[in-house]
Amino acid sequence: MPVSNFTVFMPSVLTLVGVPGLESVQCWIGIPFCAMYLIAMVGNSFLLFIIKSERSLHEPMYIFLAMLGATDIALGSSIMPKILGIFWFHMSEIYFDTCLLQMWLIHTFQGIESGILVAMALDRYVAICYPLRHATIFTCQLVSQIGAVVILRAAILVAPCLVLIKCRLQFYHTTVISHSYCEHMAIVKLAAGNVQVNKIYGLFVAFSVAGFDLIFITLSYIQIFITVFHLPQKEARFKAFNTCIAHICVFLQFYLLAFFSFFTHRFGSHIPPYIHILFSSIYLLFPPFLNPLVYGIKTKQIRVHVIKMLCL
Repeated sequence: MPVSNFTVFMPSVLTLVGVPGLESVQCWIGIPFCAMYLIAMVGNSFLLFIIKSERSLHEPMYIFLAMLGATDIALGSSIMPKILGIFWFHMSEIYFDTCLLQMWLIHTFQGIESGILVAMALDRYVAICYPLRHATIFTCQLVSQIGAVVILRAAILVAPCLVLIKCRLQFYHTTVISHSYCEHMAIVKLAAGNVQVNKIYGLFVAFSVAGFDLIFITLSYIQIFITVFHLPQKEARFKAFNTCIAHICVFLQFYLLAFFSFFTHRFGSHIPPYIHILFSSIYLLFPPFLNPLVYGIKTKQIRVHVIKMLCL
């Protein structure tokens, strides 16, 4: 394939724009982003500390919640330091390999978070539909195996994205990424070559992870609702449903933001770039910020221990 004179061969350094069109006010945009990041880090760390220190919370539901909190901390820390560096200190350059590593970390942690939400839905399904068998099914060994499978699935599925970029995309039209972090499609769009394989594999990963997980969670909750509505006592129905509210809120905001970001990046050519970039950044930061607040407020056992620790 002929390569034009304006292409760059395997650039060593890329430049992240931040939020295109809002460069003059990025320093102000960084303030709420930083506040959300700090709240997310403190909230999730506090959640992990409570679950670890309270033996009564060493149950599958709370272990999965601890996994979610650890993933949120890792996801937020993989993007926010660089974003704040761009917004506040104009540190827009990033090494090409570092950019690929950030891309792999972001998409891997997204996949892990999605997998943990599936595990939490499965835990609620067994706890409500088969309560007498829950303790024998969800043993510590099974919880560990689920955690390992969730991590390996995400890491292995995302890894070929790195290989396809490094091996197939040798020449680039530009080294400027119109984004605030290194995202798969944002890097692929820089290439001066046939990127169809990269796009197809990206779609495959997105739909095989998020698509499968969303279908599984939806089917689980349909079955849960059927079981709950057939309970004879109103109080029992309310109690069973109340244990699922926090998880429903978390999974709805996660997948709604995920699909909005995914489809606008590929098909939203009429949407101003700064709106897409802002929503993409919020999509990665909002779940780590919101999750500890939702579970801290809606989960009675955690709320009781938080109040107890604050009083002490």
